Amino acid sequence: MPEMLLPEPEHRAFRVRLLRLACRLVVGGILRIRVEHAERWAGGPAIYCFNHLNWIDPLVLIAVLPPRPNYAMFGPREADMTKGARNRLMAWAGFGIPYRPEKTDLLPTTRRVARVLERGWVIAIAGEGRIHRGERELTRIGDGTAYFALRSRVPVVPVAINGTSWLAFRRGVRVRVGEPILPVGRASRGSVAALSRAVEAALLAMTADFPDPPRPGARFARLTEWFNEWPEGARPELGDGDGAAYLRELGALESTGGGAG
Repeated sequence: MPEMLLPEPEHRAFRVRLLRLACRLVVGGILRIRVEHAERWAGGPAIYCFNHLNWIDPLVLIAVLPPRPNYAMFGPREADMTKGARNRLMAWAGFGIPYRPEKTDLLPTTRRVARVLERGWVIAIAGEGRIHRGERELTRIGDGTAYFALRSRVPVVPVAINGTSWLAFRRGVRVRVGEPILPVGRASRGSVAALSRAVEAALLAMTADFPDPPRPGARFARLTEWFNEWPEGARPELGDGDGAAYLRELGALESTGGGAG
């Protein structure tokens, strides 16, 4: 596949401002978004690792992120940014960092991420790489977030988004910004695993107090599922999805004194 399909992020100030305004007006018009601990947004290069409940989560994040520093979104999984409305929107705004889903471009992707961070940007990553069902659930955070942070020596800031598992008009959505987690050591397997588990623990703690909202009416139920892609094949019942299964796995490890690595 031609490398031209994997462009470098480019700050297009007017387009980014326009997209941020649109997200604030549209997403903010539907949902009541509040940010907790906004003082923890990074002032320099960093990685924001957010949990992922719904297709709308990146738009919520765009609506509330401060205008500085510049930021990029890691993804989409499709290498061709000309396919799909979301991909074309990210390409138009200039802040997508696509990667090939078959993972044949790991080294170029790592270099691309490093160059973006060297420019002082922030990169937002849905660390799970997929959506999950429950507000207090989480699936395993992939190693990419920690690996990029360790390679570039930048902090990981956990960002917990709650309230989007079911969308409803004027339903409250909370964006809670966590304390930055500094990388320790080289980008070894052990250091990557330790940092990934630290990010997981932070996200679980930050989402632990948020209740699961009730299912909305038919119109908003359709909106909720508009772009959702469920690895389980369909929306699981609470307690039955992969996120709940991973929490049970973590609980079993803790009860036996083991680790999640």
